[in-house]
Order: sequence, then C-alpha cells, then structure tokens
Amino acid sequence: MPIPKEVQAQKYICLITFRKNRAAVNTPVWFAERDDKLYVQTRNDSGKYKRIRNNPNVRVAPCTIRGKVIGPEFAGKARILPPEQWQPAKEAIRGKYWLARLPFWSSKNE
Repeated sequence: MPIPKEVQAQKYICLITFRKNRAAVNTPVWFAERDDKLYVQTRNDSGKYKRIRNNPNVRVAPCTIRGKVIGPEFAGKARILPPEQWQPAKEAIRGKYWLARLPFWSSKNE
C-alpha cells in the first residue's frame, strides 16, 4: 500500500497506538519513508513500543511538532523490526533528521 500523499514529506506524524483497554494514545514522532513503508525509531522500554507489541493496529496522521493533527488519519499495521533489519530504517531517519544522528540511544536500543 502506498504512503498517503497527506503524510508524504511531512516533518512529523501523529502515531496513534492503542492500550489494552482500547484507549487511543497519540504521540507526535519523527518518521522516514522508504519502500512504501514508514519507519519510526523508539526505545524498547517506551510506551508506544509496548503498545505496538501488544496490538499492531495503528493510525497515523500528519501533525505539528506539538502533536496537533493537521490532516486525515490513516489505518496501518506496525511491526517491531528485528535488529538485523534496523540499519535501513536508521539510515532513512538519519537522512531526514540531522538530530537523529546524535547518540541518544542506549547500546541495547541502537
């Protein structure tokens, strides 16, 4: 499925994940596009990681840096990449955001 034009080339997207009680949680995130996929990087101890692990159904929408949604929402499926697949995703994110090149991640979350 192609990336919706409303999301393409945006700086931020609102990643909407779902708690076990089905409550939606909106999180503005950096993302990168590659091969008709959206990539988001987060630590494996973050809430969004745990919510995706429990429920891969997500929604995304273009948003501002503060999380104000500025376009339509789109449904999708998220998956947690195994470490051997991290490199292309990391390169895509680092290519889009220069701050992503700084070492914010711990060694277990490279």
